[in-house]
Amino acid sequence: MKKGSEQKPTDAAKTTNQAAQRLNQVTAHVAKDGPSPSGKDSKGPGSSSNLPADYSDILSTISTLRDAATTPNLKHRGYIRQKQAGKLWVRERIEQLLDDSTFREVGSVSGTVKWETTSPTQERVASFTPSNNIQGTGKLQGRDVLLTADDFSIRSGHADGASSGKTVYLEKMAVALKLPVIKLVDGSSGGGSVTTIKKEGWSYLPSLPHFRHVVEQLNMGIPNLGAVLGPAIGLGAARVVACHFSVMAADVGTLFNAGPKVVEGATFEEGLSFRDLGGPMMHCTNGTIDNLAADEAGCFDQIRTVLGYLPNSGLDAPPVVPCTDPETREDLSLRSIIPRKQTRMYNPRFIIKSVIDHGSWFEIGALWGKTAISGLARLAGHPVGVISLNCEVNGGALDAQGSQKLTRFLKLCDVMNIPVLQFLDIREWSPLPGKMPLLKISLIRIPNTDLRMIAGYAIGTIAERTSVMRWGIELTKTYFSTTTPIFNVITRRVFGVAGGVMIAARDPSMQVAWPSGQWGSLPLEGGIEVGHRHELREAEKVGRKEEMYEALDAEYRRLMNPVRTANAFGVEEIIDPKDTRQVCCAWVRHMYGATMRERLAHRASGKIRPSFT
Repeated sequence: MKKGSEQKPTDAAKTTNQAAQRLNQVTAHVAKDGPSPSGKDSKGPGSSSNLPADYSDILSTISTLRDAATTPNLKHRGYIRQKQAGKLWVRERIEQLLDDSTFREVGSVSGTVKWETTSPTQERVASFTPSNNIQGTGKLQGRDVLLTADDFSIRSGHADGASSGKTVYLEKMAVALKLPVIKLVDGSSGGGSVTTIKKEGWSYLPSLPHFRHVVEQLNMGIPNLGAVLGPAIGLGAARVVACHFSVMAADVGTLFNAGPKVVEGATFEEGLSFRDLGGPMMHCTNGTIDNLAADEAGCFDQIRTVLGYLPNSGLDAPPVVPCTDPETREDLSLRSIIPRKQTRMYNPRFIIKSVIDHGSWFEIGALWGKTAISGLARLAGHPVGVISLNCEVNGGALDAQGSQKLTRFLKLCDVMNIPVLQFLDIREWSPLPGKMPLLKISLIRIPNTDLRMIAGYAIGTIAERTSVMRWGIELTKTYFSTTTPIFNVITRRVFGVAGGVMIAARDPSMQVAWPSGQWGSLPLEGGIEVGHRHELREAEKVGRKEEMYEALDAEYRRLMNPVRTANAFGVEEIIDPKDTRQVCCAWVRHMYGATMRERLAHRASGKIRPSFT
């Protein structure tokens, strides 16, 4: 190599130089962004490098807001009012209802915040009012659930900046996750207030963006269980009434469309209290709310119980539990519980409790629609819906409220895939209190035929005023539009249209009868008067009407021997009443086998689409 000549760098040298340059760049960035050895930032005050690298400032703010939301302000007038009313604070309710330490809040720092600027790029919380609607996930007897609960101590549950968004989010999550929703209502659940207009500076059009998702849940069989734990007003009332099951606390619960002051301005009804307007004696007896509990703890117990019978959604089978009650258990008292004298009554709940698993009976709607009995129970550990007509009320004839209750209950069982067990004793007219049964019967005549029919429901002016026929037809449509399996135990009478609907809504019918069974288009009382009107009139002219009536009555009673019906295969099987439990348990095991698997497949494919709404 000649002296003074330039040496060109090799490829290896170039690579080394580039690597060194890159390393210098990275080192410079680290030195520039990181804290200096002296603890001072080279970029000066107000830069992002003044903030801690672990974001502890943000975490500290979140922690402060969460502490404020979960710690009651004992001096706040809303909290004081809550306690003076004898009600639990919202966080106490969540602790009592859910399994210990399982609640995980969603939107834990949502609410109204006033910020205070501390530097050009930093601020801190000056004041914080938590959202009055708490939502999240938790476990109820080991099962995952979604929960929404009102905090009446904050603006009486009226809408705040976060309630609407949180509510819509939770309802969407229920559909996506297919998890049960528990709703603890105390206030308007985010409903409107005139103060919102003042706060926002403009008047808004009302909207219900979350109800679309609620309806979807109801029809998907995602359990919606609601409790009224204070004044449920407007939107709050609507949310709990829309549930599959609702319960009200007798000591603190009320429900109404609008409060006493609004009512006073609209209807001039003055001096109404919350309980006068919409207390338990109003809404637990008219069907608006399903059940009544003594207090908040009683509401929580009922919610736990009901959820134990229900699946997470209609795509699942109801949960089966171990059963120690023998399926072959016999009850000899069932042989004599039905009186030989047909006009005498008996306790139908005794039959229900005798047949089902011991201790599994949970009645729904006991205080309203009393002509019918409905509830949830288990057979050999398998959830079943139970329906019975109540001969102790209205003589066993369905009235309008009884039809409404059974309509709602059948839809509940249908969307939840719960088979139904029916105990049938259907009468189609009712005696006046303290008087003998009426013999005058309204007939529906079909032109050009001799067929005479009577609707198998309560009759008379009260029945007509309360739309018994309309609600009876709604019940009929529900029987024939639902698809959940039904098993009939005919304990005594099955007459009229109502009887025909209840035993013929499934094809083939699955049923047995007791030896006490009676059936037909009309009962003898009144039926003989109608069917033999001419002969009885002629006999009356010669003074023999009573003799002829007794002879006809005796002949018909002989011909109505249930064994004669079984001889003609008019009834599939007459069983010894003591064996009813064993027969029903065998049926329910079949229903939870191949039948349930087929049903779930049809639900998943959309072949069947039950509707609760």
